[in-house]
Amino acid sequence: MKNKNFDVIITGGSYSGLSAGMSLGRSLRNVLIIDNGKPCNIQTPHSHNFITHDGKTPAEIAKLAKEDVQKYNTVHFYNGTVVKTQKTTEGFVIETSSGEKFNAKKLILASGVKDIMPDIPGFAECWGTSVIHCPYCHGYEVKNEVTGILSNGDMAYEFSKLIFNLTKDLTLFTNGKSSLSKEQIEKLGHNKIVLNEDEIKEIKHENGFIQKIVFKNGKELPLQALYAKIPFEQNINVSGDLGCEMTEQGFIKVDMMQKTNIPGVFACGDNVTMMRSVSNAVAQGNFAGAVVNKELADEEF
Repeated sequence: MKNKNFDVIITGGSYSGLSAGMSLGRSLRNVLIIDNGKPCNIQTPHSHNFITHDGKTPAEIAKLAKEDVQKYNTVHFYNGTVVKTQKTTEGFVIETSSGEKFNAKKLILASGVKDIMPDIPGFAECWGTSVIHCPYCHGYEVKNEVTGILSNGDMAYEFSKLIFNLTKDLTLFTNGKSSLSKEQIEKLGHNKIVLNEDEIKEIKHENGFIQKIVFKNGKELPLQALYAKIPFEQNINVSGDLGCEMTEQGFIKVDMMQKTNIPGVFACGDNVTMMRSVSNAVAQGNFAGAVVNKELADEEF
């Protein structure tokens, strides 16, 4: 790519990054979106809870979004992976895995997160299909089915409240000794939610659709859907390179204007919130783009 200097660089070209790009493109800002084409929902067959796109595949929504953004000729795309971000006196330098470097006045981090799969055979193959993370995104499609939750402690208890409204055949798998309080366990029992502390050996499935859970003690349990909260990591080392402040949960900390603690650096999408949905990512990106444009306008006027 010949041009190396941009008003704004957006790391990540999925829903949030594309939405930010559209806001900036409509304001005639010179923008570069860097993306490697590996979204975290690549295995998810359908996306839901996003009006006008309910039930479409994530890839279809992303394709339509990119086609929309490409209509704005001040927005440019680069296929690559960001490996280093550096703040300079004039803005930022972004380096990709191929060694190319680009400069920008402002930086929007929309690179999402990488889910860390547990060491349970079959889990990764079912992730996004029948092992799901969000009742708002996928719960309706598995309503009233034989359902499980893989979690423990307070998170498991709070998650159980949400899932209980979608199915009455619900089991909470703690995959080892429960860390729930006595009161929480009693409340689960009152609502006929089964607590299973057996350690999981593997998930049996067919093409990503769960058939049953197999435990280390030899027991088996039929299952159709499993909710899981799993660890994640940022796709870009923003805390180390830029010094962005992080939350206790591992998200990039932003204020009401999507600003990080580093002047000129904004963040939006899955890397800043546990509310991981297409609609939320689009909304945050749209707003972040508008805020960045306002900041540029204030500086240039």
